[in-house]
Amino acid sequence: MRTLLLWAGDDPGREGLVGTPDRVVRSYEEFFAGYRVDPVALLKRTFEETDGYDEIVLLRDIRLESYCEHHMVPIIGRAHVAYLPHRRVVGISKLARVVDAYAKRLQIQEKLTAQIANTINDVLQPRGVAVIVEAQHQCMTTRGIHKTGVSMVTSRMLGAFRDDPSTRREFLAMVGRSTVTGID
Repeated sequence: MRTLLLWAGDDPGREGLVGTPDRVVRSYEEFFAGYRVDPVALLKRTFEETDGYDEIVLLRDIRLESYCEHHMVPIIGRAHVAYLPHRRVVGISKLARVVDAYAKRLQIQEKLTAQIANTINDVLQPRGVAVIVEAQHQCMTTRGIHKTGVSMVTSRMLGAFRDDPSTRREFLAMVGRSTVTGID
């Protein structure tokens, strides 16, 4: 960190920067905490007492903060995660924790979206999984092309969400907004 401060043209020994390298390291420990979390383990505890509930379970508008693996700048957005249970459900906070476990790693959005959906599908073995991620990439808004107000939307549909158009439509209606409009 001292080398980067020197490279930027500043003095790492000046009063305002003396503690900066330590603060940056602590920040990075938080930013990249997902490497220390096992997303599969998060989904292992499930509940079978559902009285036969077999409709869509959706956790909408999960804020996510990630970092572009190409430029190490923020990706800020939200995820919408749904599944169709098959005999068991998982605590809803676990869905948000899975999003965080993958988001708090160096990422590209397409991979992030697939990792969330694939993990839920592999562990819970539901009848279907749907994930939409909408995010703004600071590598595009604060550098390079400098296009603000642009959001990227990715989706991964598995099982019934891929194979059954009515199930897909129901999920999109539950998300409740056009993904074309971007982030509010």
